[in-house]
Amino acid sequence: MKLDPVTSRDNPALVRLRKIAADSAGYRKTGSVWVEGDHLLRAALQRGWQPALVVLTEGAMQDPALAALAGAAPRALVVPTALFKGLSGLESPAQIGAELTLPAAPAIAADAASVVLDRLQDAGNVGAILRSAAAFGVRQVLALKGTAALWSPKVVRAGQGAHFGLRLVEGLASDDLAALQVPLIATSSHTEHVLHRVSLPSPCAWVMGHEGQGVSPALMARCALTVGIPQPGGEESLNVAAAAAICLYESERQRG
Repeated sequence: MKLDPVTSRDNPALVRLRKIAADSAGYRKTGSVWVEGDHLLRAALQRGWQPALVVLTEGAMQDPALAALAGAAPRALVVPTALFKGLSGLESPAQIGAELTLPAAPAIAADAASVVLDRLQDAGNVGAILRSAAAFGVRQVLALKGTAALWSPKVVRAGQGAHFGLRLVEGLASDDLAALQVPLIATSSHTEHVLHRVSLPSPCAWVMGHEGQGVSPALMARCALTVGIPQPGGEESLNVAAAAAICLYESERQRG
């Protein structure tokens, strides 16, 4: 590992990383993302990702665990806390972060259990759904155009490391889902099928729609099944991330 002390905010590597961190969809041009914090860095390493560059504070270098994480990269920049804050999107900045090079965009795996995101706007919802997908063993997430950028810093933080174990395909049109050979299922309040009383196909692809508009009519027409989630409390609807977690859990429960 090459260790470089840096004290100038005009350092070319820091300038580049600030641009990556500030642009939610910039990774589509640069092919790399900024991840902040030791939890995300450890999650990436556990999945076999190698950081291209690590940045850590002078104080972090005194922490053996954080210094060891920095050793996973071929190069590490050691910066004052004030310079690290310039990279951070957190109110309370972490002490370490890394640049990760993204792999080439994968093709759709036709027979994989999947989650389909239809124009979800909220980064927190998208990240939470990725986290649930990883937790319940669904390894493919397909995002249609209009969905929040999957590798944006906010989505990555909300995913809590889930990204590194998932097959992520984004920028899709509804017609691209014809490549899937598993049935699509959507939730609906206008169906006779109740989630826990219907036999769910396995594998399948759960379709989660826009927070306000729901699943588009074109995509709903592709669904082999619609199910309702019981809500005896009388609420009109569930948050989409909560609905996704319930559906993914029920799929796993029936498989088990």
